[in-house]
Amino acid sequence: MAAQTVEVRPPSLDSSSEPPSLFNGTTRLYTAYICPFAQRVWITRNYKGLQDQIKLVPIDLQNRPAWYKEKVYAANKVPSLEHDGKVIGESLDLMKYLDSHFEGPSISPGDAAKNEFAEELLAYSGELLSTVYAAVKGGDALMEVGAVFDYLEDALGKFDDGPFFIGQFSLVDIAYAPFIERFQILLTDVCKYDLTAGRPKLAAWIEELNKIDAYKETKVDPEEFKTHAKKYYLGKQ
Repeated sequence: MAAQTVEVRPPSLDSSSEPPSLFNGTTRLYTAYICPFAQRVWITRNYKGLQDQIKLVPIDLQNRPAWYKEKVYAANKVPSLEHDGKVIGESLDLMKYLDSHFEGPSISPGDAAKNEFAEELLAYSGELLSTVYAAVKGGDALMEVGAVFDYLEDALGKFDDGPFFIGQFSLVDIAYAPFIERFQILLTDVCKYDLTAGRPKLAAWIEELNKIDAYKETKVDPEEFKTHAKKYYLGKQ
C-alpha cells in the first residue's frame, strides 16, 4: 500500500464562504465529514495515496454555500469530484473512477469470480442500510438487523486469502466501512445491540480495517455522529 500522508482536516465551507477558483486545473473532492457516502471516496483517495493530487473540500451540509449547487454540482449532494473540467458524483461511481483514472494501489477485484461477488455485495449494501435504519427508527426490528449482519458474516467466509470481503482489501470493504462504523455506534447507543456478537469474522474484519491508515484518518467523531443521528434519524433534538 502507498505511504499515507497525515493531513489536517480543512474546515467545512458554509453559506458565508467564497468558492474556490473553480475549473482551474485543480482536482477537488467535495465531501462532508459526517457523510458516509462521501467517506467512501475519501478513503479511496487516501488508500491510493492521492492526498497531494486531489484537494479535499468539505461542505457544511446543514448550511451549504449557494455556489456549490449553482456552480459546482447541481444535485447539491456530496460526494462530487471536480476533474478535467467536469464534475461527477455518486460514491460507488467515484470510487471506481479514482481507481481507473489515477495511479496507486488498485481497489478492484483480482479475477472474475471475485468481481462477480463484489458486485453482489455492493448491490446488497442498499438493503443493509434500509434494514438497519428502519430498526433504529422503529426499535422492534432487531431480528431483521441480525439477518443482514449474518449475511455479511457469511460473505466474509467466501474467500480464504485474507480477512476482507474478497480476501484482500478492495472497494467492497471501502463501500461498507463507513456504514458499519456508524451502525456500530448507533446500534450500541440506541439499541444496546452488539453487531459483532457471535460474528467472529465481522469482528476480525473491523479489527483489520482499523489497521488501515487510509480509513482511520477518515473516521467520524462518535459523539458528533450520535448527536447527528438522534436528530436526523430519530427526530430527537
